[in-house]
Order: sequence, then structure tokens, then C-alpha cells
Amino acid sequence: MADTETIRVESSYLAAGANRYSAASDWSAEGVVAFGSDANVCLWNPQNPRGISSILSQHTGHVKAVKFLPRLEGDDRTILITGGDDKVVRAWSVNPQDATASYLQAVEGHTEPINCIASLQVTPAGAPTKRIFVTGAADATVKIWAHDSAAPEEPFKLLQSIKTTKRFIPLALALSPLDDEANGVVLAVVGTTNVVQIFTAGASDLEFTLQATLPGHENWVRSLDFIKEKTETGSDLLLASASQDKYIRLWRIHQGTALSALNNATGLDLSVSLTPGNKIHKISAGGTKYCIMFEALLLGHEDWIYTARWSRTADGKLLLLSASADNSLSIWESDPESGIWITGARLGEVSREKGATTATGSIGGFWTGLWSPAGTTVITLGRTGSWRRWDYNPSDDAWQQHHAISGHTRAVTGLSWSQDGTYLLSTSSDQTTRLHAQWTGQGTDPVSLGSWHEMSRPQIHGYDLNCIATLGPTPSFVSGADEKLMRVFTEPRAVAKMLSCLTNSKVDISSAPDAANMPVLGLSNKAIDTTTSDPTQEQPQNQHEEEEGGLSQSNLTISAALEATTTHPPYEENLSRHTLWPEVEKLYGHGYEISALCSSHDGKIIASACKASSVNHAVIRLFETERWTELRPPLQAHTLTVARVRFSGDDEFLLSVGRDRQWVVWGRTSAPEKEGWGGYELVQQMQKGHSRMILDCAWAPVTDKRRRRVFATAGRDKLVKFWVGGRVEKKEFGLAGEIKEEGPVTAVDFLPELTQDGKMVLAVGTEAGKVMVVTLGVTEEEEEEEEGGSKVEVVKKAVLDRGLWLPGTVVQLAWRPKTAEQQRDEKKRELAVAGEDGSLRIYEVEV
Repeated sequence: MADTETIRVESSYLAAGANRYSAASDWSAEGVVAFGSDANVCLWNPQNPRGISSILSQHTGHVKAVKFLPRLEGDDRTILITGGDDKVVRAWSVNPQDATASYLQAVEGHTEPINCIASLQVTPAGAPTKRIFVTGAADATVKIWAHDSAAPEEPFKLLQSIKTTKRFIPLALALSPLDDEANGVVLAVVGTTNVVQIFTAGASDLEFTLQATLPGHENWVRSLDFIKEKTETGSDLLLASASQDKYIRLWRIHQGTALSALNNATGLDLSVSLTPGNKIHKISAGGTKYCIMFEALLLGHEDWIYTARWSRTADGKLLLLSASADNSLSIWESDPESGIWITGARLGEVSREKGATTATGSIGGFWTGLWSPAGTTVITLGRTGSWRRWDYNPSDDAWQQHHAISGHTRAVTGLSWSQDGTYLLSTSSDQTTRLHAQWTGQGTDPVSLGSWHEMSRPQIHGYDLNCIATLGPTPSFVSGADEKLMRVFTEPRAVAKMLSCLTNSKVDISSAPDAANMPVLGLSNKAIDTTTSDPTQEQPQNQHEEEEGGLSQSNLTISAALEATTTHPPYEENLSRHTLWPEVEKLYGHGYEISALCSSHDGKIIASACKASSVNHAVIRLFETERWTELRPPLQAHTLTVARVRFSGDDEFLLSVGRDRQWVVWGRTSAPEKEGWGGYELVQQMQKGHSRMILDCAWAPVTDKRRRRVFATAGRDKLVKFWVGGRVEKKEFGLAGEIKEEGPVTAVDFLPELTQDGKMVLAVGTEAGKVMVVTLGVTEEEEEEEEGGSKVEVVKKAVLDRGLWLPGTVVQLAWRPKTAEQQRDEKKRELAVAGEDGSLRIYEVEV
């Protein structure tokens, strides 16, 4: 056995959908966005077109709260605090230059999931600067922590634990100094109640006490944010609170008496302004008295408001960004003449599809909104886990949308490369199929050249998707889900044109349909012809008729939307509505959820299997793709669920493995062109291939002129086994070697071709998230030796750096077919990794 070495590979592409929690993201002063994605924390610089730069894995549950600590003078790194369902606060040291991070430590204290975090830097008069952060959790407690980087043994110290009154669960927190001297600190707490609780503390002792409860909201309050009204000394403090009651309330915190607060706010007499709904609350901190009064009610959203965040422009004007479930972002500003708060800009979409779901292309609301440090860019998170981004253009005085990042929100269950390696298709338990490709065509600037993006969302389904396979050289694929049947899709003309422009690829679109859409309450993508939107043709009489006919979207809108994306990757609204692929066929026959499928390399045969607990259902069904009929009888040998089926490189053999611990090799009966072709027949069955269930398998490229074949099987018994055989005169496969791992091996895939020195390269993934690349050699066998046969030996075993491991199971591995660019560089190849954590990664590996 060769020694194991650690290799650091390059990440070509990292894709992960963000968690839908309003507190699960933050934008640092240095321009780095951190957000929770499943149990990971992702770092992304929106100004970098290459997308996510790092995926940090230490949490064991969903990440719900993310917050950067204020950066102290002289620090070259930023501290990031995260929390979530694992009830642990974790700290990271972030390098803002390249948006990478290293793990610092874990801090325990809460007994339930952590929902929100707030942070503050305090500099009391005559005292050193303090950096504090506050965490709120489902155990109905708020905890105040201090961070001292000068104390490496215990940098995080718990200062105080507050039990919320009436036992409500905190959902949002906000911290701010009360005055310019920083003698007092104010903490606002909201959650599963309709009031805002105000706590204050002296900056020297930081002992918080409840000072006021602000009424007014009619439902849970989701977001809080403080800002000074003006930059001048002595300015009042403003607090924005956003609620599920569809309103935002603004509160003024003033140092001094109630009368001075009213005069400062409105210039009105006390007796006129002091109404029951505008009660003035008196508070104190550090020996100084303050008062809080209701300032304004902001109306305009039609659904729950998840976030409200302040920003100040270069000329000092205040802007408030709100994100709502009504699919819109609003940017509020105060009218300089009347002082009334109005909507200066509204981004996103008009909620014309009430009650719409992802099946009809709705985004499902915006869960969070963030300002860039300079206040010139805003980003928002939608239901699909994708980000949207708008940049302010001062010359037009308008906000312009630019491409952002996207990713799956649940486990990635299947991968399949196009035969020429132009694009990668992925399926997920989030019920979507996504197409990823490199942006190398029109509109690319030098920084963007070669960056990966999601280019199309061919299938948006109503069932969890389990597996996928591209169909030979044609731009089409077949997918299997929890619905007992398989669906076949083909690329529409509009998407093909867009991909051709963005990836510099050539496609034949002569026979392709124009585009596709999905009828309301439907699961099948229907092909549409953009020419049918000619105004001279008969139009639907009403909206109901239009929806019934499956034409609820304008065909011309789809075509125009994709024509506009020939210079940049499509934006999220186009991905979710206009890049569907039409469904051309359904394949029936299985009795339970589809568990595995693959297509032959020539695209003429589809092999599939379903979940099974009996021999009758544990069959492999073959479908030919010319007339889409099943080749009978089905292949019967397994007794339980078939976990994986794979065709050999020349389609001569079909290999299947399953939960019954056996592998089966099927051989092609005759060439497809011949009369009476019957598909595949049993060649060899190994009933005890592994001691526990076999989870994956892969064919190696043919090793020599004698047609000696090698395949690998991976199982829950922590072994990868190699089997050699399959020569013309001898088709029996025998055990030729094995690799022992520390845990169950869940994914394997061979590089499609041999290395320059004739070696095989195998990628291996485990249940623990470990990924390694193994170089293998086959020893020469004696011509007359019948016993023993060839041996597969490990020449080199290289494990990826621990920081590139997944936090959970590696579901599938897939090497990218050699592209024209890689013909020039034989050493570097790209490996796609599908994770149970919802991440899709493409690593550039030196083989």
C-alpha cells in the first residue's frame, strides 16, 4: 500500500443555497458576505464573479445566525460569529483579502438552537475598547459575551444571561451605543411576541436591565436595526422594527426629557403629540436619562417583512432597506420637505401571482436584505436559496441588477456531465435540476473569464429528485424522482442559443422547441412556440382560460428574457421561470421511487431501478431511446434495492450493485444495429461481493489491448474492492485488490481515460465527507496462469486537504470529460462532488 499524502486542490466552483433565516447572513465592513448554508458557513465577495470562495464546515446543524464582530484597529483579520441548531456559538478568523477563514473555537451556553446574533464595539471614556456580542436562542434566553483577543486561552467570556419576559423566543437583536460619549449601551430584543423590549447598560459594567417595552406591532417582530439620525454630535438614535404585520415602525431615542424629544422630532407642542399610541418611554443608562417615542409607521408591503436595515449615503441621507415575503425590496427615505417616509425605490417583483409556488416560477418572497459597506449595492435572498444583487448607478439614478450566486438548498442527489464536458447537470432533494457551466463567451471581462455559474434550471418538480443521466451526445437528459416514473427532457432553442453565447459551444437547434413553461398545478414542462404569440392569432378569452391552456406566461417574454442574457448569466427570475426544458417523454414500469439510472454512452439505452424490498421490484429495466419502449424482460438478479447502475465505456457491459451486498455484470447480447437485438443478459453474479450493502460502483477505462477490464465497488463495510476480468475469451471477474477506509465508502468514479504512463485514477468519497484521489496500476498476469489473475495495486493515494472535506456524506463523484482546453494540459482535471449538505463543488485536481 502506498503512503497517503495530502494534496491541496483548487476550487473551480462552489455552489450552495443559503438558509432561509433572516439572521443567517451578514456583510462585513471589508466587503465579505457570510451566510449559512445547511450546516456550513459560506464566504462570498459579491464583487468577485467567481462566486463562493470558501465553505466552512464545523457546525453539526443548520446555521441560523451569522454576524461579523467590529474590526479593531490594527487587526488584519475579522472575527465571524455563527450559531444554529447545534446550540453552539462558533468563532472564525476571516481573511478579508481572499475571503477565506480558519476555525477558532466553540463556545457553549445555550440549551436550544441559536436564532440571532448582534455585535458592538464600545469605547468608554478613559477605558480600553471592548468588543461584545449578544446571542438569542430558542431557550428564551439572551446571552451577552465579551471578546478579548489579548486573552488567547479564553477570548470569549459570558458576561450575562437574560431570561426573556413571558418566555418569548428571540428572533432578532440590535445593539448600539446610546450617546457619543459611549457611556451607555442599548439592546433591543424582539421575537415571538408583538412588542420590542429595550435593555440598557453602562459601558463600564455592561450589566443590562429591562427599561421599556414598546407596543404597537400586531404580530411577531422579525428584524431590528439602530442608526444615528445625523452624524453630528448629540444626534438622536433611530430604531427600525419590522414585523409580520406587514409594517415597519420607527422609534426615536433621545437624550433628555420627553418635551425636548417631541420638539426635536416634530416641533409640535407636547399636548398635541402625546397620544395613547405615541406614549413616551423613559429609560436611563450610566446615570444618563433618555426617552423613546414612536416616530413613524411605514406602509407599503403586502406580506410579512423579514428584515429592515439602515444605510447612510455619502451625503449623509438615511436609507432603510426592507425585504418582504411579497417578493420585493423597498428602499425608504425621508422626504426633506414634509419629513414623511416614502419608498424611493422598489426592487424585485410585483406580487401578481398570489399563492404561487415554485412550480409556477414564484420566488416565494425575500428572506433577508443586506447593504454593502458603501451603501451602493444591495443583495437579497429568495426562497430558492439564490441571491439577487442590485448596484446603484448614479448617472441614471437607478438600481441595476447584476448576476449573483445560487445553489441547491437540500442534498444534491445526482450528477451528470454532458458528453463534451460543456455543462454539468445536478439534481437535488430540493426538487430542482440545475445546469452549471463556465462563462467563457460573450460579455466576459478578464475577471469573469472561466467563472462557473448556474445557467439553466431545466426541471422544477413536485417530488424529490434522486438521479439523473445525460443522453449521449444530444442535449437531453432523463431524471428519476420519488414518483415511480422517469421523465425525459430536451434542450429548447432559447436556452441553446443562450448557452452557445455564454460558453462558446456549438449546438444543433434545428429541431428543438422554442422554449418551455409549466402549467399551473402541473408537473410536466410543456414545449411552447414563441411564434404563437402573434397578435393576429386568437388569444385566450380570459386569464382562467390562459392558465388552463398552460400559457400563463408570455411566450415572447421567455424568448426576450433569454435573448437579453447572452452577455451575462441569467438572473434568478429568469432561471426560475424562463430556462425550463420541455418534457418529451415519460418512462413507466417501476412500482416504487426511482433509486438509480444511467444511460449508455451512445445514448441509445437507459437502465433504471427503484427502491425494493422484494425480488419482483429489485429489477433493472431497460428502455431504448428511439421509440421510448421498454426492452423486456427486465434484468432480474438482485433481491433488494439497486443502489447504482453503470455502463462500461464501450457499453459492452452493465454493472449493478445494491443493498443485497452483491454485484452483477450484464453483457450486451448483440450490437443495437442488428436484427432481434435484445439488450443485455446476465454474465456474472457475485452474491457476497461485500459484507455489507454496496453503495457505488465504477468502470475503469480499458487497460490494454487484451481488453482486460477493471471495475470498483464501494460499500458500507469500509472497503473499495477492485475486480479484474472481461477479456474476450474469459469474462469472469475476480477480486484483484482492495482499499480499507475508516468509514463507509459512499461514492467512487474513475477518470474516463488512463494517465500518460498508463495508470488508472479513481476518486473516492466517504460518509465522513472525505475525498481522495487514488492512482492505480494493474500488474501483468501470466498468460497461462488461471489462478490468481491480475492484481490492482495502489501507486499513489492522495487525500484532499481537510478544509475541502464535506461535513457529511459524499453522495456522488463525477470526473469532467476531457474538454478541448484540457487536451493541452494533461495533468489537471476537474472533479464534481455532490454532498448531502446541499453543496456542489468542482475541484481542479492534478492527476
